[in-house]
Parts: sequence; C-alpha cells; structure tokens
Amino acid sequence: MSDLRKIVSIVVPFFNEGSNVELFAQGLVPILAELTDISFEIVCVDDGSTDDTLARLVALNKKDPRFRIIELSRNFGKEAALTAGIDHARGDAVIPIDADLQDPPELIAPMIAAWRAGAEVVLARRVDRSVDPPMKQHSAAWFYRIYNRLSHLKLPENVGDFRLMDRVVVEALKSLTEQQRFMKGLFAWVGFRTVTLDYQRRQRASGTTKFSGWKLWNLAVEGVTSFSTVPLKVWTYIGLAGALATAAYAIFIVARTLIIGVDVPGYASLLVAILFIGSLQLVSIGVLGEYIGRIYMESKRRPTYIVRRRHGGNDEG
Repeated sequence: MSDLRKIVSIVVPFFNEGSNVELFAQGLVPILAELTDISFEIVCVDDGSTDDTLARLVALNKKDPRFRIIELSRNFGKEAALTAGIDHARGDAVIPIDADLQDPPELIAPMIAAWRAGAEVVLARRVDRSVDPPMKQHSAAWFYRIYNRLSHLKLPENVGDFRLMDRVVVEALKSLTEQQRFMKGLFAWVGFRTVTLDYQRRQRASGTTKFSGWKLWNLAVEGVTSFSTVPLKVWTYIGLAGALATAAYAIFIVARTLIIGVDVPGYASLLVAILFIGSLQLVSIGVLGEYIGRIYMESKRRPTYIVRRRHGGNDEG
C-alpha cells in the first residue's frame, strides 16, 4: 500500500444484528472495491449483543481483515458504541453508518468526492422517509422543529449519523469528554466546512429496529437537555406569570371584600387551584431534576464505554 494513499474508516455499531452481518458486508464490500485509490478499514462495534452477532463479526474478520471488531463489555447504547468506533478509527476520514443498510453504501463514493473537493463534513440528508412508520416520520419532524426552537445549536433536519468527517473533525469530537452523549448534537457543535448530499432511505435489510418509542423519547430529552437550558428558563417565566396572576387575584379579592363583605369561598375552585399549582410545581421539579441528574452523572467521570476485547488489526487482545 502506498504511503500516500488515503485511508477511510467505516464505523458500524452492531447490537443484535446477527442476521444483518453478512448482508451488510455483501452490500458494502463491492462498493469499496470500486474505489481503488482509497484504503478502507471497517470498524465494527459489538455493543453487548446477546445473539450471534459477535461470532459472525469475528468470522467476517477472518475472511476480510479490513473488518476490525471492537467488543464492548456490555450494552452501553448506540451513542456510546458510536463513540467507541470513532475513537478506534484510524482513517484520514471517518464514515459512521448503520448495519441495517437503510443508509445506502452507494453514497460513500460521492461523499469521498466531496471530501476531496475540500469539505470537512459531508452530511447525508434523507429526502424521502416513506419506508419509516408514519408515527416515526411525524415524531422525527416534531423533534427537529421543537429542538431547533429551544436550542441555539441548530440540527440539520432529517440528517442522522450517516456522514463523512475529516480527521480534524474526528479529533475535535474526541476532545469532547462528556459521558451523557447526544452524538447528533456533538456533530453539529464542532462545526467545520460542511456540504450536504440527499438520498432516499431504504427498508431494513433484515431484522427490526432496536429503538422503541420510549428509547426515542429518552434520546430526544437527552438531546434537548444537552444543548439547551430553555426548559429551565420557561419555568422562571411560568412562575412569574403565576405570581402576577396571584397578585391580581388577591387585589380583586380584597376589593370585593371591602365592597360586598366576606362570603364563603367555593370548595371546587380551591381544590382546582391547589391541584393546578401543585402539578406545575411537580413538573418544574422534574425538569430541574433532569438537569441535576445530568450534573450528577457527569460528576462521576465514568468512561463512556469499556472494551472487552479487540479482534483484528494490530491491537487484538
């Protein structure tokens, strides 16, 4: 291999994707074979799979040593697995991609062309998500809309983890040390010269998604609380509005008492007022607790992931 040949790292998180391992390799390898002036490594991160994913990945490594396997000690979640893959990537550029082939490997060549033309980040934007369930399409649209209103850091809409990043971008990402990681936000936060390529999202090659509605909701909360303090500020304004309304009502009660005397207050209105204010207080405490919880977890300084073993390359062991 020539010392002048560029190396591109493909980073692929795997969690219980045994049925997709060979399909992914069959879809990716022919695409890479067409790019004869680029060397590739495929960094596969097994995120604590409980099926035969790891065994299939190790077998794939024996057939094609370009497939390097990073075996995590347990399931840390996709954001941590993606972080592990990026940390272990050696390439001049890094391309994260999912194992289910919904993001087309055919886009890798145009990404590399844009990178060679001077782009430091090449985003892949989904212009057609019709293969996703309607609920997921609508929830994704609402997430981007709400997030971009709440946060000063704007996320490009319909852009996932599939992208190309120059080594300078990767090193910037590796310098960010927080443990609670929302990768889409971190990708956007580091910036750099960016171009965007459009593509049509495909059906999964095999298997089912590992992201339930609850996991997606938690990821959305993680994203908002990682890059915005607006939810905290909102409750300041709600409290101020409540105080003003209470003061106005107090003035009304005093004036009415002075004019028509004291009457017996209604039980229903008192109960509704108490329950309403109590509910607002519980919600505000919950929002505050979300941020305090993040501070608590970050203060522990635990590693984002733990590697159990590496398979392939010069770092096996």
